Parts: sequence; structure tokens; C-alpha cells
Amino acid sequence: MLKLEFNIIGGDFNQAGKASSKIKKKLKQLEIEPATIKRIVVATYEAELNVVAHASSGKLIAIFESDHIQITIIDCGPGIENIDRAMEAGFSTASKKVREMGFGAGMGLPNIKKNTDELKIESEVGKGSTISFKIFY
Repeated sequence: MLKLEFNIIGGDFNQAGKASSKIKKKLKQLEIEPATIKRIVVATYEAELNVVAHASSGKLIAIFESDHIQITIIDCGPGIENIDRAMEAGFSTASKKVREMGFGAGMGLPNIKKNTDELKIESEVGKGSTISFKIFY
């Protein structure tokens, strides 16, 4: 087992994607097949970007097991009022500023779900959200 942790700063779009890039590099070193790496990186990037776009801060924890990767993202954000609605493609609560930068199209959570084998979302309005997912190699 290998564990990597990354701090994510809300609003820092220049750093968005750094964690998913480092995870991708490690997956290549572990010789995981490219199609699986792509699924992991897409889901991880979307989760990372959600923290940058919506929260003040967050932490991404990646645990590499022998047959899967477990990613957990814990944020200090506004929380998700309606998880079912947030899972609908195209639904977005992103600010105008975030949308003007080309983000916030409402595909983050749907893309995470599409690319993962197991997904769990917990959220409390006013406190933040925790997203955990597992992808098998």
C-alpha cells in the first residue's frame, strides 16, 4: 500500500490538476494500463477541480492498493444541498467568475461517477463534502 496526500487551495486554478498529475505519474510507474489510468485521472481531476471551484480548501488522499486505488477528497466548502440534483449532467452551482474561466459546466460529479467503480458522496450544507471513490486496476 502507498498513500499520497495533497492539500488543495480553493480558488487557486493555477494549481488545479497538480494532485491528479502526480497520481498519474505514480500509476505509470506502477505500470497500470493506460485506459485505467485515464479513468482515475479524469475522476481525480474533476474532484480536485470541484474543491478549487467551490470550497475554501480541501485535502485529497490517494491510497494505492494491489488491485485498486481509493481516492478521498475532503473539503471545507458550502456543502451540496441536493446530491441527486448535483449528479445531473449540466447542473451547476459554479459562480459566474468560475464559468467565465471555462469551468463549472456541471459535469464534475457525473464524470466522477462515470469513471469510477464505487462512489460515495457525503455532504453537510455549511460544513463541506467528502467524496470517496474506488477504481479497480
